[in-house]
Amino acid sequence: MSDLADGFTWARRLKVRHLESLLVLEQAGTLTEAAVRLHMTQSAMSHWLAEMESLVGAPLVVRGGRRLELTPAGQLMKRLAISVLGDVSRAGQALNASARGKTTRLHVGSVWSGVARVLPMAVTHFQRLHPEVSVTVTEQPVGTLLERLARRDLDVVLGTIDARTYHSGLQYETLFEDDICVVVGRGSPLWGDTGLHPLGSLVHEQWIVPPKGTTMRGQWDSALIDAGAPWLQPKVETAAITTLLTLLHSGNYIGVCSEEMTRYQSAHAMVHKVAIDRVIRFGAVGVVWNKDLYSETIEAFVQIAREISRPGGTGPAAAAR
Repeated sequence: MSDLADGFTWARRLKVRHLESLLVLEQAGTLTEAAVRLHMTQSAMSHWLAEMESLVGAPLVVRGGRRLELTPAGQLMKRLAISVLGDVSRAGQALNASARGKTTRLHVGSVWSGVARVLPMAVTHFQRLHPEVSVTVTEQPVGTLLERLARRDLDVVLGTIDARTYHSGLQYETLFEDDICVVVGRGSPLWGDTGLHPLGSLVHEQWIVPPKGTTMRGQWDSALIDAGAPWLQPKVETAAITTLLTLLHSGNYIGVCSEEMTRYQSAHAMVHKVAIDRVIRFGAVGVVWNKDLYSETIEAFVQIAREISRPGGTGPAAAAR
């Protein structure tokens, strides 16, 4: 029992074969059938079970009718077996991919503009071609994403191309130019309004805007100055599109959103674009990656994003436009 309390000593004598045998035994229900499935004799199967029970210091199975059932100790070992064998399997896949110059995981960071259209299309098309790769998506302001990319927490970023992108260790490619739109939800009397509104006439509305320090907020503040309305006091500041949409539909709010996201949400009747008397540029949106970590997997994702963003291109977006 002292070995078990130690937490490690007993585990050093534990083999993957022990864990595999236990899972097969529970599924098979009998020692005989488990031995057949593992291509061993019944006595060998009994030996593996007895050895594991000796390590644990408690019975792992009991006979319940015609089938063997796991004891409480057996259930604990089953959870360990599922965890360990799952990790072993995933590590094997990753090592195999690494030997071929590939990876089984891709961590993508994105801003609103990318999430609206390019990112979901790129991920879907990418996984059709590379089903073995698991994709993780993180949505944050581009400054945070670029910091994480430089630290190698992310593999590739889909975001605004600005001065912060010109990091010596980063490579980028512009995909499209985006603008900023004024939007409302069903909670606003401006829902469905088709009139043209001077931006200055809307400054007393209840505004939801991106946080300070973001590219969109900087462009938005510049547009307010140009419109002679530099003192707008926002009601809410958020970088989350879900928060923006929820608030727009829960009260009389008005917000700002990228043209790409506005187009997507308008098509699903989630927001209404308010026509204003000026075009507010958001800027270039593109893909960014580390120069010294450009793998085949990242290259494949960048190529797909490039094809989706190209007007009249051959990517899956061409048919969706």
